[in-house]
Amino acid sequence: MLSPRSLLVRGMLVGLAAGVLAFAFAYLVGEGPIDAAIAFEEAHSEAGEPALVSRTIQSTVGLLTATLIYGVALGGIFSMAFAAAYGRIGRLGPRATAALVALAGFVVVALVPFLKYPANPPATGSEDTIGRRTSLYFLMLVIALASLALAVYVGRSQVARFGVWNATIIAAGVFVAVIAVAQVLLPSIEEIPDGFSPILLWNFRLASLGTQVVVWTALGLGLGAVVERSLRREAVLSTQ
Repeated sequence: MLSPRSLLVRGMLVGLAAGVLAFAFAYLVGEGPIDAAIAFEEAHSEAGEPALVSRTIQSTVGLLTATLIYGVALGGIFSMAFAAAYGRIGRLGPRATAALVALAGFVVVALVPFLKYPANPPATGSEDTIGRRTSLYFLMLVIALASLALAVYVGRSQVARFGVWNATIIAAGVFVAVIAVAQVLLPSIEEIPDGFSPILLWNFRLASLGTQVVVWTALGLGLGAVVERSLRREAVLSTQ
């Protein structure tokens, strides 16, 4: 297995590439709904102070910087999660392990919080609720992470009694049950203004979730391929 430092560097490089792909997707798919939402806001509100950063900079350099930082940081964390999982999930190789970790990461970090508190475009948020909404979003994220840890613990504890397949089903059931209860108990926040296009809202949210899909898919496929190639190279060198 690669050293932690080597794996971390590879994960961050893969994250950098994932950030570039996320930027391309967000720019091509997400910027249109954002521009339309800004136009709606300008048409239904009084003119305010000019933005410190132009919309052009926000949608290009600003967006690229944000996705690159996010990708690199997430790639480093993902590589450590991969290291913790590799060799502990049956006989899965690097590619399958990375893909499984990426799927779990997407569901827990992106999908579960999104289902309760989906992203909203400009003109739909309220200054009175943004702090509460942010706190609830991160609370949902913490609950999702804790639910995953609980599900893993329960699944491992039931392997000897029920076998791997049944224990996995039990663990998945525990995760879904805890998340379902949290989704019902946590308060919802309705802040979409009257007259805002539901199609525009839907397109923006699809673009937001799609960007996460691109990032996690790139991380899973990219790191698995990089690690497998590195391990194969090390095996060849060790036989020479």
